[in-house]
Amino acid sequence: MNISPTDFASLLCSRLCHDLLSPVGALNNGLELLADEHDPEMRARCLELLNESAKASANKLKFFRLAFGAAGGFGETVDTREAQAAIEGLFGDNHRVNVGWMVDDPVLPKQAIKVLLNLALIAGDALIRGGQLDIGAEMNSGQVEIVVRADGARIVLDPELRSALAGGKDEVPITPRAAAAYLVHALVTQGGGTLQVSPPDAEILLFGANFRAG
Repeated sequence: MNISPTDFASLLCSRLCHDLLSPVGALNNGLELLADEHDPEMRARCLELLNESAKASANKLKFFRLAFGAAGGFGETVDTREAQAAIEGLFGDNHRVNVGWMVDDPVLPKQAIKVLLNLALIAGDALIRGGQLDIGAEMNSGQVEIVVRADGARIVLDPELRSALAGGKDEVPITPRAAAAYLVHALVTQGGGTLQVSPPDAEILLFGANFRAG
C-alpha cells in the first residue's frame, strides 16, 4: 500500500493530536478548577494534578520529537541516552511497564533511532496490563539490528498495526493509530532490510529489524 507524503504527514499529525489531547485537556481542566477552588487542600491537589499533566505532556512531546520529528537537530546520529530517556519518560512514570535497555552504542543513525522508538511505542502500548519491555540494538558496519520484546499478563497487537508493519499488504486502511507501524515499515524498507513480528498466538510479542542505516 502506497501512501503519499502529504497523507502520511496528516496521519502523524492526527496521532500526535490524539495522544496529546488527554494530558493537555487535563491541564485545562485543572486550571479551571484551580481558579474556582479556595480550599487549601483542594488547591494543593489541583496543583499536583497540574504538575502530573504537564510532565506527561512534556514526556510525550520529547518522545514524539525523536520518534517522528527531526531528532537530534541536523546531525546524522542521535545520542542513545536521549532515546532511552524518552522511552523511560513515556512508560516509566505509570509504573506499569518496566523498561530494559540493552543498547551499548553511544550513538545511532537517525533512521535506527526512529525504528527503535516506534517499535518500543507499539510494543509498550500492546502491554494492556503492563509488563516488561526490553529494547536492544547493535550497529555493525552500517547495518543495524534492533530487537524489541514485550512480555506481560495480556498482550494485544491490533491486526491493523500488524498489517501496517507489513506495509499494508492485507489492504487494511492505514489510520492515525497505525502511523508509527507504517513508519517503521517504510524506514526498514528504505534500508533494504527485513522486519519480523512474532505470530499472533505467541506468548510474547517480539519485533526484529535488520537494515542499513546511516
